[in-house]
Amino acid sequence: MSDIMTDADLASELALSAGRILLELRESGKFEGKELGKAGDEAANAFLVRALREQRPEDGLLSEESKDTAERLEKSRVWIVDPVDGTREYGEGRPDWAVHVALAIDGVATTGAVALPGLDGGLVLRTDKIDKFPVHDGPPRLVVSRTRPAAEAVSVAGRLGGQLVPMGSAGAKAMAVVRGEAEIYLHSGGQFEWDSCAPVAVALAYGLHCSRIDGSPLVYNQEDTYMPDLLICRPEWAGEVFELL
Repeated sequence: MSDIMTDADLASELALSAGRILLELRESGKFEGKELGKAGDEAANAFLVRALREQRPEDGLLSEESKDTAERLEKSRVWIVDPVDGTREYGEGRPDWAVHVALAIDGVATTGAVALPGLDGGLVLRTDKIDKFPVHDGPPRLVVSRTRPAAEAVSVAGRLGGQLVPMGSAGAKAMAVVRGEAEIYLHSGGQFEWDSCAPVAVALAYGLHCSRIDGSPLVYNQEDTYMPDLLICRPEWAGEVFELL
């Protein structure tokens, strides 16, 4: 990697490379289930942290798999990463997991990439290269948790005549909206900054609506990294969703 890489290039390259590490580890057959998930988290995190420390030594860093420190709170630029978003899905051999690499500047999810290595051929969606995806004409599809769909999402889907689409990781759900496979991702069960920073950066770049479910902005690099809720949707559905919440 070169020091002259743009932030978007760096995010994309790191997400792609971490995804390859994770696929190689899974294909090795050395681990299964929860042990595979744990090994994947450790391997991908070690790679991402080392690379970011080398490439952007002056920036702050927040990772799900590293001990947090207060140092990042003094930084304007903070990288927020989730080495394996959807560890359970990864360990089960499912495709709906992701790698998140994002840069928040002054609390705003600004630049980033989300890798979906489990899809056929793999895929990286990034903030600086916008692809065209189909637009759905009809009742909305709402991506929800496979095991604990948010009550608000179930209610909104019913009142809009929409369809619930169970899916794994937060990144996979958000990218389903970006890719035109769903129109709404409404989550109220609590997450952390690393769960949504990269997906939100990419979704914003694609012109989607991103906010808390009360309409307030999503603010990153906070002392408390817990984020209670999230709405990512096509802009034409945002108004109706807020009216129903």
